[in-house]
Amino acid sequence: MQVVNALDGMSSRSRFRAAIILAVATDALQILVFPLFAEGALSPADDVLDVAVAAVLVRLLGWHWEFLPTFFAELVPGVDLVPFWTLAVLNVYRKWKQITVATAEVRQQRPALPNSQSSS
Repeated sequence: MQVVNALDGMSSRSRFRAAIILAVATDALQILVFPLFAEGALSPADDVLDVAVAAVLVRLLGWHWEFLPTFFAELVPGVDLVPFWTLAVLNVYRKWKQITVATAEVRQQRPALPNSQSSS
């Protein structure tokens, strides 16, 4: 329960930072380390890691469609050598950044008072 409370206090930027660190570390682990001591892509440890990472990313960033094909691609032997978790988090960050900039622009363009001349 304490982890959940700690996540609630994190800013969006901190959540994305944690998510990208997790994604890069997971992809590096799957590409560089798992093939050395496990069955590679057929390893149950690899699948357990993917399920755990998907759950943590959804908890950190919320549900995003990018996570679904990434999760299924990571379960396919050989395909999991592509850093899909990192790409998915970067794509979610890109979309979040675009929404944040667009929202800020809309706030700046609104007039403080309605134009009284246009109502006459």
